Amino acid sequence: MGTARATSFIATQEHRRFTEFADAVRKHRYIGLCHGPAGVGKTLSARRYAHWDVAAETVEAWGRRGPDEAKVNAHLARSRAVFFTPTVSCSLRELRHDVPALIDRADICIDDHVRPCIEGKCKIIDHTTRYVELLIVDEAERLTTTALEWLRDLFDRRGIGLILIGMPGIDKRMSRYPQLFSRVGFAHHYRPLQDQELTFVLTRRWRDLGLSLDDADFTDAQAVAAIVRMTGGNFRLLHRLFVQIERILRLNELTVITEDVVEVARSTLVIGVT
Repeated sequence: MGTARATSFIATQEHRRFTEFADAVRKHRYIGLCHGPAGVGKTLSARRYAHWDVAAETVEAWGRRGPDEAKVNAHLARSRAVFFTPTVSCSLRELRHDVPALIDRADICIDDHVRPCIEGKCKIIDHTTRYVELLIVDEAERLTTTALEWLRDLFDRRGIGLILIGMPGIDKRMSRYPQLFSRVGFAHHYRPLQDQELTFVLTRRWRDLGLSLDDADFTDAQAVAAIVRMTGGNFRLLHRLFVQIERILRLNELTVITEDVVEVARSTLVIGVT
C-alpha cells in the first residue's frame, strides 16, 4: 500500500502552467516572477522542472560523484536549469560564491552527458561553452536589494533566464527596482487546487492509501467536503492532512476515510499557518 508521505508527484494543471512559464523564460532569456500563497506547490513545481530531486545531492555536495552520475547528467542536460534557495541571512558573499558554483558544476555534468569520455582518449575540458539556460531562485523575499542587483548583473552577463519565486506581492516589490523590473518578461500566479483538479488529486490520495474514492458514496462525499473545507486546495496542507489520515487508519485498523477520521486528523495539525 502506498503512503501519503511517499506519494508520487502529481502533474496538476498549475504545474503544467508553471512548466510553460519556465520554458518561456528559458527560451527568451527573460526574468520571470512566480508568486502565490505558501503551500500551493511553487517549490515542488520548480524542483520538478529542474530535476533537482535527482541532481541536488550531486551538484550541491559535489566532490566524488556516485554511481548515478550518468542519470544525474542526463536529467540536467534535459532541464538545463539550476535551482537555488538562499539562506535566511544570505549575504552577497554567499550568493556570489554559491550560485556560480552551482551553475559551473551543472555545466560540467551536462558537458559529460553531451561529450562523454571515450575510453583511451583524453577529454579536452571546454570552459567556454555554457549549458545552463535557467536559474530558479526560491524564497526570493530573503534577498537584499544588493543581492537582487547582483542577480540582475549575473542575468545580463551570462545571458541566462532567471525565475524569482516568492509570496504574493513580490511583483510589487520588484517594481521598485527599475533596472531589474524592466527585464521582467513573464509572471506566473500559482493558485491553489480548484474543483475538478482537487477531486482528481484527492482520488490519487485515496489510491495511495490503497482505497478507492466513490463520488456516489455519501461517506466519501462527506470526507471530501471536509478536506476541501479545511485545506482550501492548499497542496501542503493536503499532504500534511493525509499523513495524519494514514496514521489514524493504521492505528485503528480502518479501511474507510470518514468525516470523523478527517476531523481527528485535522485536530493534530495547525491549520491556518501554512
